[in-house]
Amino acid sequence: MANRGGRHARTEETENAINYVQCDGLAVMKMVKHCHEESNNMDLAQGALLGLVVDKCLEITNCFPFPKSGDETMDEEMYQLTVMRRLRRVNVDHLHVGWYQSSDVGNSLSLALLESQYHYQTSIEESVVVVYDTQKSSRGFLCLKAYRLTPQAIQMYKDGDFTPEAFRNLKVGYESLFAEIPIVIKNSPLTNIMMSELNELLPEDKGHNFLDLGTASVLENHMRSLIERVDELYQEAVRYNKYQQVVFKQDTEKHRALAKLAAENAVRTSKGEPTVSEEEVIKQFRPMPVPARLTATITSGQINTHAQHIAQFCSQSLAKLFITESLQNAKEAKEIK
Repeated sequence: MANRGGRHARTEETENAINYVQCDGLAVMKMVKHCHEESNNMDLAQGALLGLVVDKCLEITNCFPFPKSGDETMDEEMYQLTVMRRLRRVNVDHLHVGWYQSSDVGNSLSLALLESQYHYQTSIEESVVVVYDTQKSSRGFLCLKAYRLTPQAIQMYKDGDFTPEAFRNLKVGYESLFAEIPIVIKNSPLTNIMMSELNELLPEDKGHNFLDLGTASVLENHMRSLIERVDELYQEAVRYNKYQQVVFKQDTEKHRALAKLAAENAVRTSKGEPTVSEEEVIKQFRPMPVPARLTATITSGQINTHAQHIAQFCSQSLAKLFITESLQNAKEAKEIK
């Protein structure tokens, strides 16, 4: 997944290169269809986004899925080039502007996602990753979000230094790894006319499908994932605390050894003997490698994402309950009459 970026390298990254993403309804439907098909097989759906940049707007007009990783005979790079070349022949937008992937109850933020988006943005400056949550969308909440790496996150990954000192110098935290870009779905006038006609053909008794109140499973999965991420963050905190304890113990022993050496050098000096250099003692205490904090930062970001999704999902579910109550009261009043 990491090597699926564009082919024309651009090394400079411009902050706020994209203000919002405009996605055609056809491209959204193709992404939705692909993600739901793969979710039935418990697989991760991924694909390429095609379009162009107009001023500060990234227009996504088409997309196509990546071949499954299990097919070893398929050359992924040649496959993508072939698809884009054939789209160009039929006068369809063929410029690579990012990629998309499916998600399950918000479990999208990961090291693989960060690595892949880094390669995309360093190759295609305006590229985005669009994440589609299949389970939430199946409950009537369209969850389609676009993300880009922040300049600080790109610089951090470029340097390859994930120590706490590097995070502090670059001012990188879990809230500044990815920047969410507003996404707008746009349909052509003909599509809007067709949707209006289909809406009129929809039987009245089928309208309740859009007010599905079975949200317990989604909230349960969100809470389950949130508990798992909190446990992972706790394990990372335990590892880092152990590292700090070892460093503190080593520093204490080093200071004790240096103090002992200073006393011995004072005795040698009084006897006219040569002193021992402090470097001999320092060499005995090798510096401990600082554990990387990237995993803990990503886990913290995932916890924050889950918390935001739960809050948003609960507020939308409450709105559905109030709407359903009003509809039920109106139906009962109509039956009484």
